Amino acid sequence: MKQLRIITVEEVADAVCQLFISANQELPEDCVCALERARQVERDALARQVLDTLEENLVAAREMNIPICQDTGMAVVFVDLGADVHIVGGTLESAINMGVARAYGEGKMRLSIVSDPLFDRCNTGDNTPAIIHIRSVAGDSLTLTAAPKGFGSENMSRLKMFTPAATADDIADFVVDAVKQAGANPCPPITIGVGIGADFEGVALLSKKALMQPVDSKHEDARYQELEERILARVNQLGIGPQGFGGDTTAFAVHILTAPTHIAGLPCAVSISCHANRHLSITI
Repeated sequence: MKQLRIITVEEVADAVCQLFISANQELPEDCVCALERARQVERDALARQVLDTLEENLVAAREMNIPICQDTGMAVVFVDLGADVHIVGGTLESAINMGVARAYGEGKMRLSIVSDPLFDRCNTGDNTPAIIHIRSVAGDSLTLTAAPKGFGSENMSRLKMFTPAATADDIADFVVDAVKQAGANPCPPITIGVGIGADFEGVALLSKKALMQPVDSKHEDARYQELEERILARVNQLGIGPQGFGGDTTAFAVHILTAPTHIAGLPCAVSISCHANRHLSITI
């Protein structure tokens, strides 16, 4: 019988702490490159100036070890937990929240979480609890992905339970309308994650996970790839532009993730990230 690999809650907490500090201070290289490409092809002078400022902001955050944005986000964590891993010293969830609390304290990042959503709205004081998605996978490793999500873009999320009669054009119209209604609120240029399939909660998760696809990646199915490209072209024709000042680049990319669904439905969800599409992974 294969021996289980032991990982302590302290190891998990340390990894989560560093992930959230780093993710809030420096973007993945593919996101940085997307911003630079947008600046090079932008035809509008004001839009180019805005993109220049966004690039300067990224450099300043990296050099000064400070967050890219004042909204350092709600802590979202995706976990791939190996079947041959055993967490000792506490629960995985408690370890993650310990790491989040430490990160937002040590990193001097804004604490944005309230304990009661409707009535009291008292700040929890350490940016916990995190939103945690755990998936069981084969192997003896633990992969953690930190995705701090600001609510300027999160508030622009949309979900619709289409009937099976809906077409690709209906999906495209829904996504483009979501971006049009969002306007400048999500701090464009944006990345658009689209989930299609699963059920009500599953499709929302698909759309959030789609945001973490590499910027230049395309769906492996040519039909969905064409839909991604068609939606992106229509979104950039809206003219919202960088930070809402107009221009050619409203979105860097559209990524679609799909899952099987019920014969009676066709769920679709849209998640939007601001230009600072923050996410970072580590495997223990």
